[in-house]
Amino acid sequence: MQKISLNLLLFTIGICFFAHAQNLSSEYSPLNPDGSVNALIEIPAGTNEKWELSKDTQTIALEHKNGKPRIIQYLGYPGNYGMVPQTLLAEDQGGDGDPLDILVIGAPAKRGDIIPAKLLGVLKLLDDNEQDDKLIAAMPDSVFANLNSLEELDRGFPGTLSILQTWFTYYKGPNGGMVFKGFGTREEALAILNKASVPQTLSATQQTN
Repeated sequence: MQKISLNLLLFTIGICFFAHAQNLSSEYSPLNPDGSVNALIEIPAGTNEKWELSKDTQTIALEHKNGKPRIIQYLGYPGNYGMVPQTLLAEDQGGDGDPLDILVIGAPAKRGDIIPAKLLGVLKLLDDNEQDDKLIAAMPDSVFANLNSLEELDRGFPGTLSILQTWFTYYKGPNGGMVFKGFGTREEALAILNKASVPQTLSATQQTN
């Protein structure tokens, strides 16, 4: 009975997110006119349940592994984690075939929120030898909102970059296949974002294949 109730709850949550997620994947561009980046939040800061936008259904769903909900066996996420609409790290270019990931630092947001965040830089990673970069951005109306770079983040909030490096290197375990390749500037982050951006008319098809 408990398992049935849990499945029903997850199904109901998925239905609630369905229309919202489809709008996000078709109506929002990666960048706004003011230069901010649109971030669809899949995992609120401080939580450790692995939710993501499904390629098949375009709903935000709780991932399952070996028939069980995927729970990160580590500290909770160090920021609001999600994806940038209308992007794709193409496999034929060394990517993982998924939309571009983004971490928005600041207070916890709600799952499914779309946040116009200020881009600061990029955390460069390999996941089993595939490009798995994470854009790093600041939440508007937060203590980080006036920052313009990762250098300013490190100078104003010492230790933050070390926390991000450690977390993403080891959140899958000591032998999880994550390799830290350094941090990149805002300009590098924009270059990665522009390369990953796909035409709006094609993005829905590409992100579901």
